[in-house]
Amino acid sequence: MPEEFPRVAPAMIYDTTPGLGAFTDRVLFGRVWPSDALTQRDRSLLTISALIAGGKVPQLGSHSARGLDNGLLPEELAEITLQLAIYTGWPNAMSAAAELRKVFDERGVAQVTQSPSPKLDLPAEAEAARAAIVDKNVRPTAPLLADLTDEALFGDLWRRPDLSPRDRSLATVAALVMIGQPEQLPFHMNRALDNGLTEEQAGAALAHLAFYAGWPRAMSAVPVLKQILEQRNGN
Repeated sequence: MPEEFPRVAPAMIYDTTPGLGAFTDRVLFGRVWPSDALTQRDRSLLTISALIAGGKVPQLGSHSARGLDNGLLPEELAEITLQLAIYTGWPNAMSAAAELRKVFDERGVAQVTQSPSPKLDLPAEAEAARAAIVDKNVRPTAPLLADLTDEALFGDLWRRPDLSPRDRSLATVAALVMIGQPEQLPFHMNRALDNGLTEEQAGAALAHLAFYAGWPRAMSAVPVLKQILEQRNGN
């Protein structure tokens, strides 16, 4: 007898595209989501980040609810949305915020508050190297962009305590894969690894994102990750 999998895909999907229903249940939710290479919370974070980055608002509600069930806090979902406003644009984030509000209302979350904790400190050596690159490559041509990068992004956003550095990196990596920006991945994937993402988790993240960003974008990210790991391991 064929192996049975829990039904996740709605009946409408099976009625309309039965193969999609079968792949949804057998592969995506039958094999990928249950894999212990990443926690369920990580998988929700990756998925929500990809959906926001891609402007996939109709899918965001169910996955945000799943994310809350998997351990993401409302404050963390709010902060992911802010992070992706910077990396994938204000329109995507504003649309996502409206959908999150619906989920929060259903869960009885009246108002999301910001953490009163002080800003996080960034590693001084890495931050100096980053600022030097911005000064060399960006400031001569786009000085305001350089100022905002230093002040708003790395002086404020990346130091906010409402999301852990690892989670912030993971959301950013997911967004870059989703929007097909492999040239931006080396900096942010290295940062994710520095912030606690393991090599195994990085590879598992690309496999997970293949289902939400598409195989071509995930495959384009693989050589970038391979080169990063080789450099970090001295190969």
